[in-house]
Amino acid sequence: MTVMTTPRIDSGKRRHARVTGAILLGLAVLTAVVFGPDASGNATFRLSRPTDVWPVPDLVVSGGPFIYVAATVLAFLGVRQFLHGGAKWTSLSLGVGLAIAVLAFLVWATTGKAFSLTGMLQATMVRAVPIALGGLAGVLSERVAVVNIAIEGMLLAGAFTGALVGSLVGGVGGLAAAVAVGGVFGFILAALVVTYRMDQIIAGVVINLFVLGLTSYVSSQVFQQYRFLNNAPVFRAVKIPILGDIPVIGPMVFHQNIFVYGALIMVGAATYYLFHTRLGLRARAVGEHPRAADTLGINVYRTRYVNVTLAGMVAGFGGAWFTLGSVGRFDEGMTGGRGFIGLAAMIFGRWHPVGALAAALVFGFADSLQQKLALLQTPIPSEFLAMAPYVATIIVVAGLVGRARPPAADGKPYVKE
Repeated sequence: MTVMTTPRIDSGKRRHARVTGAILLGLAVLTAVVFGPDASGNATFRLSRPTDVWPVPDLVVSGGPFIYVAATVLAFLGVRQFLHGGAKWTSLSLGVGLAIAVLAFLVWATTGKAFSLTGMLQATMVRAVPIALGGLAGVLSERVAVVNIAIEGMLLAGAFTGALVGSLVGGVGGLAAAVAVGGVFGFILAALVVTYRMDQIIAGVVINLFVLGLTSYVSSQVFQQYRFLNNAPVFRAVKIPILGDIPVIGPMVFHQNIFVYGALIMVGAATYYLFHTRLGLRARAVGEHPRAADTLGINVYRTRYVNVTLAGMVAGFGGAWFTLGSVGRFDEGMTGGRGFIGLAAMIFGRWHPVGALAAALVFGFADSLQQKLALLQTPIPSEFLAMAPYVATIIVVAGLVGRARPPAADGKPYVKE
């Protein structure tokens, strides 16, 4: 059996490598043929703002040479995949190739123009927040073997509650209420799937539809008539002294609002909790082998309740970003599928909080990129630009994740004997 199985695995790896090589070669041709002829000038990327304490010179890139060099590197990576089929670094080659193609596209779009690269990176961090928190909510849930499809609904509930309560009692009260409501929906999900052993996918879809219907009704029937209920304050950016003055990195990380700082703190705290504490070890044991964990005296049901409730609170905090951290008002369906993108970030990050944050930054970059390209008036229809975050989700999950292994008991109900 071993003799017959090994060639099949090698054949699959070779096929994957050749598909990757074909994609990279296609990107090389696209970069050289489509971007190259129109990139005759310089692309200027501003690294500093007029108010920066330590200004940095602009980054000026010669469009044509850069694009043709990028096409050459892409072609090299593609040929290498064909010659070394089944290579270990297939996914890495595809990731590097996609990054090079994006840089070439950005240089092409900016040729003869200038825009603030620092501003785009700052927007990337901001737009990654709800995705990162949605991914973190997924990590906390699935590490104890509960599939959390309801993240989208929890984000939407947090956004709605933040706007409503924030309009009445202020931003801090609205934020606390959003976290509490997210925790309530997390507890409801835990009750449905842990105690009543409802199908986890169906339970998540039910919560999503319930929240969408309720918030849409209130938004159209109540907020339209009583507009003062949908006029919440927005948390402003707070600059950390000295660190906020660091070129490029300072505005991106250390000159943000409470949601960015909160997301970074939560990712760090969740990483420490899951991988450096006894409670985290128990949670991961419940996700991998709940029966063995139960035998060792770990309360499987309580562990799942606690983690899924915490996941709901994290998602509620992330949902409040849409209203209290952005526009100060609630609009119907304003989360725009960020909860599902958060699930993709969780998978791409291999069920690790830091990995989910890194993936969220990729999606946040795609989201901010489409807005910057719209300002640069590139000859690309705005509808295609708006698709950028979702296209990035498909490409990343389908092409870069590979064989990511979820917790062994993920999605399986546990019945105590």
